[in-house]
Amino acid sequence: MNTTILVLGASGQIGTELTQKLRLIYKNNNVIASDIREGNEEMMSSGPFEIIDATDKETILKIVKKYNVTQVYLLAAMLSATAEKFPQKAWDLNMTSLLSVLDLAKEKHIKQVYWPSSIAVFGPTTPKNNTPQKTIMEPTTVYGISKISGEFWCNYYHEKFGVDVRSLRYPGIISWKTKPGGGTTDYAVDIYFKAVKDKNYECFLSENTRLPMMYMNDAVEATIRLMQAKPEDVKIRTSYNLAAIDFTPKEIALEIQKHIPDFTISYKSDFRQKIADSWPQSIDDSEARKDWNWQHQFNLESMTKDILKSLNKPQEETV
Repeated sequence: MNTTILVLGASGQIGTELTQKLRLIYKNNNVIASDIREGNEEMMSSGPFEIIDATDKETILKIVKKYNVTQVYLLAAMLSATAEKFPQKAWDLNMTSLLSVLDLAKEKHIKQVYWPSSIAVFGPTTPKNNTPQKTIMEPTTVYGISKISGEFWCNYYHEKFGVDVRSLRYPGIISWKTKPGGGTTDYAVDIYFKAVKDKNYECFLSENTRLPMMYMNDAVEATIRLMQAKPEDVKIRTSYNLAAIDFTPKEIALEIQKHIPDFTISYKSDFRQKIADSWPQSIDDSEARKDWNWQHQFNLESMTKDILKSLNKPQEETV
């Protein structure tokens, strides 16, 4: 049977790159991108695009029927820092969209669902180092509360209704193709843009704030690998821990300085510092590595080299 995919939230940081990779694998016309706003030029020209509010179940169903969709990747969400400013809106978007898609799967309109969780499900009482798959989870942010609730909804729909829903707890995701979207780990994206353009960066986290991170290439690879895994190999239906690298703002700055010696960084912590302090410093993702053979490819050195090389290309080559 053909795989036809609908990506909700395709214009966001992860959605932009995941959509293009999915189109390479499954062919352009079999991957329908959607968001409440249009995507970049590459997305709009390479395959179908639909304007969809991810909380509108009836519109999602209409598009599912129009294209005979078999899989939905639900990436639409309000991220951690933005959600703290608009808690009710964040809860409504993050929960209503998930329950709408899970219901469509329960009703047999779609066969498979992907929904991302986050390290935000952890909290100040969670073990900070090598945070295990099963541990204390007491989130203190609206984003984290919505993600831990979503994990249990996913597991419930799988156990009660047999819905094939799969999920990853993303660490901070770093990309050069899409600008930051309101997350606490976004400094690790913005710092590269500022390093190339301005040669300096003021960081909103303190210099020794260690957080788990991942290059976008690895995040996209992990997502697709999980969705392609045999159902019997997906043993966790809340959400898998996922990890690659961890570092501090000071460490990433030192790595950038190897390529841009006159780059400077200063530190001025804001409300995001408290959020970051509640999260793990490193993640144990051995369950993902064991169950479906997850392996990351990029470390801090290779990621930095790849990003700076890409950002320094002539503009027409990076669009």
